[in-house]
Amino acid sequence: MKGDYQDLVDEISALLGAPATLENRDFRLIAFGAHDSEDDLAMDPVRTRSILTRQSTAAVRSWFEGFGIARATGPVRIPAAPDAGVFRGRICLPVRYRGIVQGYVWLLDQEPGKPGPGPAALDAAMEVAQRIGVLLAEEAKAGADLSREFLAVLTAGRGWQQDMAVAALRVALGPGGDGLHAAVCVAPWPGEAPASVPGAAAVCVVPRRGGGEPGGGAGPGAAAVPGAGPEPAGEPALAVLLRLRSTDALAPALAVVARLLPRAAKATGTGGKGGAGGSSGATNTAAATAHRVTAGVADPVRGLADLPAAWEQAVAAARAAAAQPRFGPVAQWSGIGPYRLLTTLAADPVDDPAARTLLTPANRELARTAEVFLDCAGQAGRAAAALGIHRQTLYYRLARVEQLTGLDLDEGEDRLLLHMALKASRLT
Repeated sequence: MKGDYQDLVDEISALLGAPATLENRDFRLIAFGAHDSEDDLAMDPVRTRSILTRQSTAAVRSWFEGFGIARATGPVRIPAAPDAGVFRGRICLPVRYRGIVQGYVWLLDQEPGKPGPGPAALDAAMEVAQRIGVLLAEEAKAGADLSREFLAVLTAGRGWQQDMAVAALRVALGPGGDGLHAAVCVAPWPGEAPASVPGAAAVCVVPRRGGGEPGGGAGPGAAAVPGAGPEPAGEPALAVLLRLRSTDALAPALAVVARLLPRAAKATGTGGKGGAGGSSGATNTAAATAHRVTAGVADPVRGLADLPAAWEQAVAAARAAAAQPRFGPVAQWSGIGPYRLLTTLAADPVDDPAARTLLTPANRELARTAEVFLDCAGQAGRAAAALGIHRQTLYYRLARVEQLTGLDLDEGEDRLLLHMALKASRLT
């Protein structure tokens, strides 16, 4: 496949009389034509960096995309911008397949006053670009076909089985397996995996094996709520391995994930809407958000060795988003706070004797009062204001909480236990 790209890039270079470079839609270098010019301006910093590091920066990508290349169906001329490191203008040939952009062919435009490639030559080059688009689309589809290898990594037990699964996926991905990736979990996911996901190295559907956790491995736990009914069985999750340009360029990945949510929400009949958030008790919120479609994004990892741990992060973030609507439908693991620890609890219902009675539907208001009080660091004035009640009413309710739980809310460890039980009860 690599040789095919190089041959096609060389063909475009010959047609237009200028060295060409081919990048995918994430601006990662795929192939480039030979450069034998003595003109220093032909190797400006942007072109040099693209060849040496095999990718362009987020700033360069944003600048070029500002000229509408992602929507263009024909050649786009982009003027020079010395301040941005672009000393020579560019000609961009969008590489498309069935209307979807797959990548870009770049050439240096002639200096002002000199004739550049004519319409006939550009039309011939666009025909070659279409052939490149077919190859890139086939390669993207092959990434979706890696579902078996990807699934094996996410469901294998720790130890040699997981090591072998990672090694098999690395071989299947080729050199791209050593790049920067982010694991994504979308749950619940109905039906089969999508045929293609922009920027994805691999996708698969992970079955739910009980305990609320897709994959059923030794990853994040799945505390349930006593009295909320049995957990729905057979709700799988979509796993996506997204390619990243840099650790601080998650925006394109988040945009891709956001586009997946409406599809899942429509199929599950949820409409993408969650529960009532902080306006209900912990028990009610968990029950109301049990079927809300959410997504979790793990911290970026380089290579595949840490992929199983990244998947656990993605699952944890998706579950936290379902438990706390304030995180939004797409949550990043780095932003879910205490749920990073709570989701690692054993995959069993919350059944601590101290909190058992408080977490029943009959004591919903008391559970909410206790949670808000603890969220406010035990400050009665703040808690009463947040709840919209008089401070004396707050004290009365907290006394009832102590009676039901046997805990002393003046003791730090008792507060910690109750706070953890209340937060964990939200998880589904």
